[in-house]
Amino acid sequence: MSAGAISDSLGVRQNTMSANLSILARSGLIRNEREGRSIRYFADMDGMRALLGFLMEDCCGGCPELCQPVLAELVCA
Repeated sequence: MSAGAISDSLGVRQNTMSANLSILARSGLIRNEREGRSIRYFADMDGMRALLGFLMEDCCGGCPELCQPVLAELVCA
């Protein structure tokens, strides 16, 4: 999606959305591709899996084995 389409869908100003998309891209959660004069944004599924894996390893009061079934689904590509 373009930044404009995303901001319209969420009801956020375009400059605010562009700043937020830039932060998400630097963190590896989204990626972008230039198409002519516009930039399209896509979810980076590897980055999302890594983040969710990290969060789930730290959950359940320090017992990550409780989350192991979900973790196995997320980490396997």
